[in-house]
Amino acid sequence: MKKLLHEISRCTVCEKHLELGAKPVVTGTIESKVVIIGQAPGIVVHRTGTPWDDKSGENLRNWLGISNQVFYDSKKLALVPMGFCYPGKGKSGDLPPRKECAPLWHELLLEQMKSVTLTILIGKYAQDYYLRDTTRRTLTETVQNFKDYLPDFFVLPHPSPRNNIWQAKNKWFTKEVLPVLKKEINKLGLSQ
Repeated sequence: MKKLLHEISRCTVCEKHLELGAKPVVTGTIESKVVIIGQAPGIVVHRTGTPWDDKSGENLRNWLGISNQVFYDSKKLALVPMGFCYPGKGKSGDLPPRKECAPLWHELLLEQMKSVTLTILIGKYAQDYYLRDTTRRTLTETVQNFKDYLPDFFVLPHPSPRNNIWQAKNKWFTKEVLPVLKKEINKLGLSQ
């Protein structure tokens, strides 16, 4: 696993498309119990090299009900984005994750993570890639039907502060989805 992570850290496959260059951000070990598959690092994460080291990560840790210490313990959680490098800025936020990373690296990573019992799919890119034709018409409908994907996958919207409006319109998410998410994390012995 260490060899593979080192190889990924040196990846430059899509560097010519990245305005700030390649700087892959991914963590995990063969002991990881949960894999969190998100979109791609943001600008803050690109600078620090620490996954989810921003307001989105803070929101995600609150949703999971876990501390920073648990979140960043790669024996407990693997943090694997769809695109490993910051994709750059778009008109209304960051660009989509590069499409090269997941087909190139995900299967190799997941093959080595033998202890994973739950994969959390954050956002439409991860859900479309892993759930393929079982996703619903919209991300909202997919998240509303989150129980259909358990016990293997737990589907979530992106925890970005940009999604606060979505959360305000979809109060059921906080009332119905997050308690089940925390219960799943508790079952794995990962809560604070």
